[in-house]
Amino acid sequence: MKKYEIVKEHKDFDNIINTGKYKRGSHYIIYNKDNESNISRFGIAVSKKFGHAVDRNRIKRVTRMILETNKNMFKKDFDYIIIVKRSAIDIEYKALEKDILDIIKGD
Repeated sequence: MKKYEIVKEHKDFDNIINTGKYKRGSHYIIYNKDNESNISRFGIAVSKKFGHAVDRNRIKRVTRMILETNKNMFKKDFDYIIIVKRSAIDIEYKALEKDILDIIKGD
């Protein structure tokens, strides 16, 4: 993902989570909210209770790869916050990808 496609600010995360809509899946919760730009922006949140830093970094890498390969499935002009549930720790790539795509298709 490019730098301009990433939500990094804490206040942006809070704003999207508190005022946006959300959908739940087996391994992810995805919040979305309109933005004024012409691109989709993504933020990934993983709790410290998820496991060691190695596990958190791995799941963030896998999630980023899923987002990068399926970017065309997401609506433009939206900000997305993807929260990873603990159940995703030992799940294979294909199952995680299917979960995200099922959530997005339900939108």
